[in-house]
Amino acid sequence: MSQRGASLGRIADPFRFAAEARTLSGEVEVAELPRLADVLASDAGVVGWKIEGSLAERTLAEGGSSGRREPRLRLVLEGRLDLRCQRCLAGFGWPLAVETMLQPVRAGQPIPDEELEDDEVDAIEIEEGLDVLALVEEEILLALPIAPRHEQCEAPRGVNGANEESPFAALASLRGSHRAD
Repeated sequence: MSQRGASLGRIADPFRFAAEARTLSGEVEVAELPRLADVLASDAGVVGWKIEGSLAERTLAEGGSSGRREPRLRLVLEGRLDLRCQRCLAGFGWPLAVETMLQPVRAGQPIPDEELEDDEVDAIEIEEGLDVLALVEEEILLALPIAPRHEQCEAPRGVNGANEESPFAALASLRGSHRAD
C-alpha cells in the first residue's frame, strides 16, 4: 500500500501491523515537515518512506531466545534535503538515507533492560496508533548532522565582496587597551 503527503495518517494498531507483516510506503513533500524549516535552505523535494512490520524472537540477556516474539517496525527513508550551511549560510544538497528498526511498546508498559541496551532496535512508546508523518519527521530530525556545512566553503563576505573585520576583533582590541592591573 502506498500513500502520499498529508494523507499519511496513522497506523491504527502498529502491533497488529507488525504481527501481520504488513508494509506501507509512500512519499512526503519536504514542505509538509515544518519542524525541519530551521535547517533547510529550501523546502523543495520529497522524501520516500517505507514501514515494514514483522515479529522477531526476543533475545535474553544471556544470549538465548525467550521463545516470545516481539513486534518490529523497520523504517526506511530516502531523499535529498537542501540544508543550510552553518558556516556560509548557503544551501547544499544532503543525501538522506535512514534505516532504523523500532520496537513498539504500549504506553505505560516498562521497557525491558535488554531492549534499552540493544543498539540495533529503538523502543517507541505507542498510545493510540502511530502517526506516520510525525514518525518520518522525527527520524529525519534525528539523522540530521549537528552542524550542517559544506565540505569546503568560505565565511560570508561583506556587502562589497570584501572580507570584513569581525566585530569581535574590535572588542578584543578594546579589552587589551583598558586593562587595570
